Amino acid sequence: MYNPTHFAISDTDELHRIIRTHALGMLVTPLADGGLDANHLPFHFDPQRGPLGTLTGHVARANPLWQQCVHGADVLVVFRGAEGYISPNWYPTKHETHRLVPTWNYEVVHIHGRLTVHDDEKFLRGVVGRLTRTHEAQEPRPWKMSDSAPDFIDGMLKAIVGIEIEVTRMEGKSKLSQNRALQDRHGAVDALGNRGDAELAEAMQKTIRSDEDR
Repeated sequence: MYNPTHFAISDTDELHRIIRTHALGMLVTPLADGGLDANHLPFHFDPQRGPLGTLTGHVARANPLWQQCVHGADVLVVFRGAEGYISPNWYPTKHETHRLVPTWNYEVVHIHGRLTVHDDEKFLRGVVGRLTRTHEAQEPRPWKMSDSAPDFIDGMLKAIVGIEIEVTRMEGKSKLSQNRALQDRHGAVDALGNRGDAELAEAMQKTIRSDEDR
């Protein structure tokens, strides 16, 4: 990934935040013919397992991914955070110089790792349980597997296969107009807020606060 220094994320906690708050990852895997495959899967991230953490998830048994990937295959998982279009009209200096163009701001984390397939019920129950607890946590009455009939859950577990990715490298990019004048950044934050894009506005505001505190 092209990642200029002023956009690179060096804070490990920030990398973890993006993974957790945007848990749908794009898993890119190699194919035997030399091509690539991509699947979009929700992941659970455990930073305490392994030197850099471990991702776990599952795929449908009908998905050929778990049979195509050899044990220990090198894979890439992409997690996209806040993102959105930025108009040059939002930059105050545009109206002075007329020498600015549109751009797209975004946060992204690339996870490089080694994939292992787990086709056993114990692993799958653990994965589904962790994903469920994480994403049901904000519900007034969180759903849990025991809410369904045991035979139904048993059948659903037979229809999926578990995957585990040992993280070997993490790379993050936060392209949020850090290369623009401070007044332009504030202008973009205000415009995003007015449009209701609170997540991207807050992400940009955090970089402004960080730079102002230096």
